[in-house]
Amino acid sequence: MNKVLLFMLSALVLMSCAVQDKKTVDTVFYPELPQQPRLQFLVSITSEDDIGKKQSEFELFLLGELPPLKKIERPYDIGAAKNRIYISDRTHRKIIFMDLENKSFDYIEDRKGGSLREPAGIWVTENDYKYVADFARKQIVVFDNNNKYINAYGGKDILDKPLDVAVYENNIYVVDFNKHQVIVFDKESGDVIRTIGEEGDAEGSFYKPTHVTVDREGNVVVNDSFNFRIQRFNPEGELINVIGYHGDTIGGFARPKGISVDNDNYLYVVDAAFENTQIFDAKTGDVLLAFGRFGQGVVPGSMYLPNGITIDYENVDFFRKYADKDFKLKYLVYVGNMLGSNKLNVYGFGEWVGDPIPGM
Repeated sequence: MNKVLLFMLSALVLMSCAVQDKKTVDTVFYPELPQQPRLQFLVSITSEDDIGKKQSEFELFLLGELPPLKKIERPYDIGAAKNRIYISDRTHRKIIFMDLENKSFDYIEDRKGGSLREPAGIWVTENDYKYVADFARKQIVVFDNNNKYINAYGGKDILDKPLDVAVYENNIYVVDFNKHQVIVFDKESGDVIRTIGEEGDAEGSFYKPTHVTVDREGNVVVNDSFNFRIQRFNPEGELINVIGYHGDTIGGFARPKGISVDNDNYLYVVDAAFENTQIFDAKTGDVLLAFGRFGQGVVPGSMYLPNGITIDYENVDFFRKYADKDFKLKYLVYVGNMLGSNKLNVYGFGEWVGDPIPGM
């Protein structure tokens, strides 16, 4: 009887340990427990199945279970609006939009004036207007909140290889890879009102810049990719500060790609070589955190040739079910992987609200 009781007690202890360890095993935090986590990997999205799309009973009866037809293939850049996520896909050469409410994928209709040839960077405004940098058209192509084409900026006499775009108030900022500049358009007139930078390696100059974003104050942040640094400018184009360097230590870059800034001036920088994302204090340039690692999608939260990134405050409720009960989400971070089986990684930025973590 004592042996049976001892066995049962041992089993209960083991079960208790399993329960205690489950958070560590199944939940991916950055930094890892027992440190205070600030990010949690939530889920990866590749097809309609991953956002809950189901075949109808009639389709199942008639055709059987079918693989998803609409999938993300090579996500170059990402944008978001209420209930929607937008993906600029280099394989499809289209903009995919996910309708989170209806659990479906579709493509922005790009006929006639809105026909896309080589879409790259995308910027989505608060009112759900999409600005797409198309380097084959040498233009910025604009779609409204109903995904209808409404306008285009630039052209071969103005832009050479526009790779990314950002919008702040009446200014449209376009990073041109071949001209080594940021070209600023007036939204109303379509005229070029200024340029920022020139070819070179001195501070304030660029060599093959690839990405651009703006913060809440209208400061312009540029990935000066082949100079291995991020440069920040005020709205008038004057240099504020330089972040990063060419190196393989924390704070350094090997192949910097997508950039995004949250509402608290945390700067996110994707690195395709390190296959991670580093978070900086945009004002001081200090490194705060790094997350992700190489894993070809096998390891939850890993990255495989990551490129685009964006921050989303609008759609937290759709992903709250993936968050640990002790982790309060503030906003979402999307990172696109050009290779591997998991094309769009969704992370949640937030804070620990559960019991105090041992050792903290």
